[in-house]
Amino acid sequence: MKSIDSEMSKIFKLSLIFFLFILLALFGADFWVKNNAKTKTYGDIKNIPKNKVGLVLGTSKFNRNGKINYYYKYRIDAALALYKTGKVSIFIVSGDNGNKNYDEPTQMRDDLIAGGVPKSVIFLDYAGFRTLDSIVRADKIFGQKKFTIISQQFHNERAIFLAESYDYDVVAFNAKGVSTKYGIKTQIREKFARVKMLLDLLFGVNPKFLGEPIKIN
Repeated sequence: MKSIDSEMSKIFKLSLIFFLFILLALFGADFWVKNNAKTKTYGDIKNIPKNKVGLVLGTSKFNRNGKINYYYKYRIDAALALYKTGKVSIFIVSGDNGNKNYDEPTQMRDDLIAGGVPKSVIFLDYAGFRTLDSIVRADKIFGQKKFTIISQQFHNERAIFLAESYDYDVVAFNAKGVSTKYGIKTQIREKFARVKMLLDLLFGVNPKFLGEPIKIN
């Protein structure tokens, strides 16, 4: 009986240590990423410096229930605001085009065009499957080491950390956020995504695809 109690006690202690380690990793990564981006994300378009290129990070236009995804809508709105105020003159729209029935970059391009951006200044990155892919491909495919990232603040913070790990010169414009109720699942996933990002950087994970360079004039 004592032996069983002793084993149970060891399992409990190990489980507690593991749980505390996970909490430390989650909150430690979150603090590091957020603190690093403090002076590099902008919510006021008047204050953000100009950059030739803006990188719009992709997401689906519609939720599974068929309703508009506000993360998407507000990113497009933010990109249009940057263009109309002259803060960005060229866009790379980077997202998932994993199959012929799902195409984030083309959807983003079409909505930017509908908002008044000429097609000639929009470049499509069809292999932006993850934030890491989008950031690295902005350089390796499109030749840009200096650009403005466009997404929600929490996403921008992680994207900036990634970009600076590759010595890119970036700032970010924060698209409008969503309500806590609407975005709670995304916010929880983001905590784990930050830990995953640090592990990817630690182990030198590369984009899923690279390919031939695309020249931006």
